[in-house]
Amino acid sequence: MSDQLPKGIELTPLDDAYRADPYPRLNQLRNSTATYHDPEFNMVIVTHHEDVQRILRDKDMLSDPRKAREDDMTRRFMPEDGREPSMLFMDDPDHRRLRNLVNKAFTPRAVEEMRPRVREIVDELLSAVTDGEFDLIAALAAPLPSIVIAEMLGIDARRHQDFKRWSDISTDVFFNVFPTDDQIAEAQEASDSLNALFQEEIEKRRGSDAQDLIGAMVRAEEDGDRLTTEEIVSQCNLLLIAGNVTTTDLIGNGMKALLDNPEQFEKLKRQPALIENAVEEMLRFDSPVVSSGRIAPEDMTLNGCPVHKGQSITTSLGAANRDPDIHRDPDQFDVARDNIQHQSFGGGRHFCLGAPLARVEGQEAVRGLLNKFPNLRHGPRGHAYKSVPGFRGMSEFWVQT
Repeated sequence: MSDQLPKGIELTPLDDAYRADPYPRLNQLRNSTATYHDPEFNMVIVTHHEDVQRILRDKDMLSDPRKAREDDMTRRFMPEDGREPSMLFMDDPDHRRLRNLVNKAFTPRAVEEMRPRVREIVDELLSAVTDGEFDLIAALAAPLPSIVIAEMLGIDARRHQDFKRWSDISTDVFFNVFPTDDQIAEAQEASDSLNALFQEEIEKRRGSDAQDLIGAMVRAEEDGDRLTTEEIVSQCNLLLIAGNVTTTDLIGNGMKALLDNPEQFEKLKRQPALIENAVEEMLRFDSPVVSSGRIAPEDMTLNGCPVHKGQSITTSLGAANRDPDIHRDPDQFDVARDNIQHQSFGGGRHFCLGAPLARVEGQEAVRGLLNKFPNLRHGPRGHAYKSVPGFRGMSEFWVQT
């Protein structure tokens, strides 16, 4: 049976059919086997909701690519200059230490206090839309999270455009295990520019009482500990990579699901109180992050499939989110769905730090679009998906008012 299942490139957005719609192949994997060994990439892929949840919550599972086998693809995420990996790829106690130093800015209460400003930014961006057809990504989905995180970090508004461009280039290559030489060179230049900007901003905060996130990290003290300049730069980059593009894709994917299902669009207009539930359904139905992963700490067996110490385990969030054992009619988009249990923010100690912020930005973006453009529909210029492995989102999405 495994010979008939998709493998290698066929399970990445580098494949045209998968990029257009990954769910037929993800459903095929999940319906065929609970744990699948991809012979081309030598990866173990877990697709069932309960297994994905269990692995992501397992405290013994590892994330540091330096602990992976020499031939494992996870090692591609090791910094080439010998630096520590970002918090996303750290294990405890270093991961816990860094997360505790920055998580205060992302608690639900702290983020909820930002909602009025997020709504204001949404209104400003939508007020600038004057054409009957516009690219929803360029007009709203891309700039909104970039502006929000730049303001949180305390980046001067005049630098936002450069900030966004550099972060997009860096992110597109960071998670791409098959970048071209030109992409690598462009990403390195963008990364150097971003790091220089962050170092400049950090120096400005020395001895100041700046009430922004960089200022808070400069002053951060937890059990007598402080962040080094290198660690602050790393955290700033991670905030961009983990929270900027993914929120753009949440808004884009979510609005496409609404426009693909006009009855749900109308239901949400009639019942705006459903907005929070609708965003959770958007996250479940077409997640911005379709896979995550862990590294096996020892030899083990998953549903009869052998996994060796240091081998990466890919948890298919996209397949788990459409597991029929958890969600009835999982391929249907329903803004009023009960008991949504998506895995789109990961789980365990690496549960997405920015989840509360992504939710608020998604809710305010969708709310703003429905209020401003109650007759919004697909535009004739269509849409185009990006080809970054592990992620799902559009580079452009044209709509009509």
